[in-house]
Amino acid sequence: MSYTESTMLTLGTEAPPFQLTDTVSGITRALEELKSSTATVIMFLCNHCPYVKHVNPEIIRLALDFIPRGVSFIAISSNDAVRYPDDGPEQMKIKALDFYLFDGQLKLVYRGRLDEAKPKNEIPLTGKDLRKAIEAILNEQPVTEKQYPSAGCNIKWKMQ
Repeated sequence: MSYTESTMLTLGTEAPPFQLTDTVSGITRALEELKSSTATVIMFLCNHCPYVKHVNPEIIRLALDFIPRGVSFIAISSNDAVRYPDDGPEQMKIKALDFYLFDGQLKLVYRGRLDEAKPKNEIPLTGKDLRKAIEAILNEQPVTEKQYPSAGCNIKWKMQ
């Protein structure tokens, strides 16, 4: 495990278009078809990271709370599946940590942690930081610019 804080992209950055294979269906999907006109949460995660394992129950609660309210959740595997086979498509399919929240125009309004809970710090998971940002978007309020980086295992890039 390599503890790494997320890069704090500039607020207002537009989400780049992408096409990736959905590990559940095997279909190539584009951001344009997955995004919401309200808000879109993009997460970079993997199966083996202890930080992802720790926050996964709250990610599920957030999705259950906000998908019915029109928020899209997109999870992207952050690892090279050849070097880290536990994070390959078949293993990711079973599980179906960076959080980026984009508004309806795909402009970045939040980048950072779920909440202050971490493995071994005994602070309960609440998702309050990300939850507060999503609620602001849904209530057409500004998202606070005071944001904290998320942390976990770093992204393992595959070199072509």
